[in-house]
Amino acid sequence: MNKYFYLKLSVLSVMFIYLSSCTKTETITETVTETITETVTDTIIETTIDTLHLDPVLVAQGREVFRHDTFGDEAFWSGVLHLDKAILGADNGGYGDGVSPATALAVGLKVDAEALPAEVVSLIQSGDVDLNDPATTVELLRLNSVVGIKGNFDETGDLSSIGITCALCHSTVDDSFSEGIGKRLDGYPNRDLNVGVIVSLTDNAQFLADLLHVDVPTVNTVLNGWGPGKFNAGLMVDGVATRPDGSIAANLLPAAYGLQGVNLATYTGWGDMVYWNAFVANLEMHGQGNFTDARLNDAGMFPIAVENNFANVVNSPDLITGKLPALQAYQLSLDAPTPPEGSYDVAAAERGKVLFDGPAQCATCHIAPIFTDAGFNLHTAEEIGIDDFEASRSPTGMYRTTPLRGLFARMKGGFYHDGRFATLVEVIDHYDGHFDLQLSQGDKDDLQEYLKSI
Repeated sequence: MNKYFYLKLSVLSVMFIYLSSCTKTETITETVTETITETVTDTIIETTIDTLHLDPVLVAQGREVFRHDTFGDEAFWSGVLHLDKAILGADNGGYGDGVSPATALAVGLKVDAEALPAEVVSLIQSGDVDLNDPATTVELLRLNSVVGIKGNFDETGDLSSIGITCALCHSTVDDSFSEGIGKRLDGYPNRDLNVGVIVSLTDNAQFLADLLHVDVPTVNTVLNGWGPGKFNAGLMVDGVATRPDGSIAANLLPAAYGLQGVNLATYTGWGDMVYWNAFVANLEMHGQGNFTDARLNDAGMFPIAVENNFANVVNSPDLITGKLPALQAYQLSLDAPTPPEGSYDVAAAERGKVLFDGPAQCATCHIAPIFTDAGFNLHTAEEIGIDDFEASRSPTGMYRTTPLRGLFARMKGGFYHDGRFATLVEVIDHYDGHFDLQLSQGDKDDLQEYLKSI
């Protein structure tokens, strides 16, 4: 397989809000399963963990950007890949079988139950809505209820284009209505989302093949090889589709909550939150904005980026840059979720904390309360005892210490950047061997309970 392969998809960060202060109090229903009380003094919001003071107006704008702004990326997803036509299907003016709600849910797309009118909810509950009809998906798009996908309609009411938003990969739902349908959980990685299968619906895979100097079968093999909850974030700049052993390269969609105080925003430390938002909005979502990073001018390391001038993207009008402050404010206002009562053994977790902070050496890097390194949070592959394949694709050549807050809510798909460790037990065993910790089985059990409690 040619090593050059390219695709652009969204990996943006966002999370949900816990707000407190004084003066004026209002209750809002948020993207979690509970009601959150927001207390605002004219211009600040105080988060509960890191005492960040943020403009509530900017936070609200950022939530709107995260959930609903495509940055003009319809030009790619509809204009080039024609995914709006794939959704419609041949019977509705598109091509192929179309994408029914049942199919959409099967590939991990989610539906915001709170965006559904009461009459629609009743019809679904009574079985009077055909969930196997692509026309129903179009109506869900019209209601703006498909998480992370925005449908645009012409003056006659027909679907004219679709775009994607940050929420596509970085929001899920609580399944409170049914599986895949519920209240939004912004910032939770959608580990059910099969990004590659969705993109493979295009009738213009030749565009990707030509761009990446491969054939269409190779494009489809790679897209279908990512699997649920994964995609290859570096593919768009380096064209590397496979690991040295020939397996398909793909990483887990990361959690985007609990990033207060965290220096770098990605598995391999490409940059901080604002940098990565700009990178993704421009280069992966294919939004219409401006972006500069001279590091991408390295033809040996980033051939796809050099061929497409990704080191210096210029668009007019710029639909991205002016929205970055609000997007950052929204991200920083959001705490990690709290483990539900009964989800871990409290006594064992207390013993595990002692181990975590001491003999197991975990807190050497995962420093509370941010649970990553304070400051420069990167380490070599040798330090952590793994291969350097993914690190070598980054300008840093290193791996970030992943923040651990809310770990319980992102266990699906495994651990580490690529999910190589299926369970926490495997992670603990890895470090026990790498650092010769000589932990007992009881120690390992207690550590696991503590990790589930963070």
